[in-house]
Amino acid sequence: MNEQFRKFARHTSAVAGSPWAFVFAFLAIVLWGLTGPFFDFSTTWQLVVNTGTTILTFLMVFLIQNTQNRDSHAVHLKLDELLRSIEGARNQLIDIEDSSEEALSELQREYHDMPKTDTPRAS
Repeated sequence: MNEQFRKFARHTSAVAGSPWAFVFAFLAIVLWGLTGPFFDFSTTWQLVVNTGTTILTFLMVFLIQNTQNRDSHAVHLKLDELLRSIEGARNQLIDIEDSSEEALSELQREYHDMPKTDTPRAS
């Protein structure tokens, strides 16, 4: 089930983030707005779009969160691999995303307090 949901979430996120999805949503709202006079701008007419957008938003939050979690995890793994492969890198930074807020704040202060030096670039 996890693999099926992953594929579904990834595909749906890609489709929902496309320009065509925006155009479709925009046209749906324009169409809804144009039908207002036919329904005398009734509360039922308003409820239709409110309910539809609420349901869609509720479901999309979970799909997008799943995709973001997966992408974030992949980026962390790639960064961990880079840290392991670079001589002189601080290996204690591997899996730092699992550290406490206090540990992350302390490390941020440490980096902030480091003198900023220009490193020569290779030509």
